[in-house]
Amino acid sequence: MNIDEKLLKTTEAEYGKDYRNHALEIYKLYLDLSDKLSARRLSVNSFFLTLNSFIIGLLGYGKLSFSSTATPEFYWIISILGMTICVVWFKIIHAYKHIMRSKFMVIHRIEQHLPLAAYEAEWQLLRENHGYQPLTHFEMVVPWIFFVLNLAISLKESLL
Repeated sequence: MNIDEKLLKTTEAEYGKDYRNHALEIYKLYLDLSDKLSARRLSVNSFFLTLNSFIIGLLGYGKLSFSSTATPEFYWIISILGMTICVVWFKIIHAYKHIMRSKFMVIHRIEQHLPLAAYEAEWQLLRENHGYQPLTHFEMVVPWIFFVLNLAISLKESLL
């Protein structure tokens, strides 16, 4: 797909004298929407982190409080719930990753029509820094850590 076909609907000559001002305002709005999406992504991660911490805490509390009455099924059910939540969390992170990648591709394309290309320059510097790893790489590991923790708890309890 040629992004210009979707992004550049009309030429400056066809649009009129307000083309540059309107384009700049749209760019600012798009940057703001990208920032809001990043903030929402952090909120989603906080929600899933809290939920997984609660589940692990519930499993630990169950072990301490009613270890004589808690059945292996209890641990399996709660652990499977935790593992399912981890898979959903991972898929949401993956979706946000693709959405943000697309947004930055659009931002970089818009910047080709502006006098400065700050985001493109920033990404170029990050790519040249050989030690840089996108945060998404680390972010995507956390659900799997909780997944394995839930699995280990359920296996341990079912084997006892």
